Amino acid sequence: MGLISFIKDVGDKIFGSGKANAAELKKDLDSLGLETQELEVEVEGDQVVLKGTAKDQETLEKAILQVGNKAGIASVKTDDVTVTAPAADSTYYEVKKGDTLWKIAETQYGKGKGAKYTVIFNANKPMLKDPDKIYPGQKLRIPPLN
Repeated sequence: MGLISFIKDVGDKIFGSGKANAAELKKDLDSLGLETQELEVEVEGDQVVLKGTAKDQETLEKAILQVGNKAGIASVKTDDVTVTAPAADSTYYEVKKGDTLWKIAETQYGKGKGAKYTVIFNANKPMLKDPDKIYPGQKLRIPPLN
């Protein structure tokens, strides 16, 4: 996957000091129950570096979004991650002002496919807890339709 960019000033604020902390990011990532114990989290300035093994492509993509959608993080590097069960990469979409998951589904999957917003919502669980709570600048996984 390489390097995925994020908007540094957008996202959840979990850093008490305002500066990214690898231990806090790892704790936050592991709290989702995604089986990310084999992933290491390092911070180099405003970049998060993930290393280790991900059980599958979906887990890696969710880990990237979980650590990247934090205030203070500008990018996530994944060059040193091995995926045990590789699959086709999802694309990433940056939420714009006025977007809804329905609107994003129509943009990404085609006109008349707004009801596929549930595919996008489910692909971003457990990071998203409510389909109506997305914000401008947030990155979302857009999996391919089967």
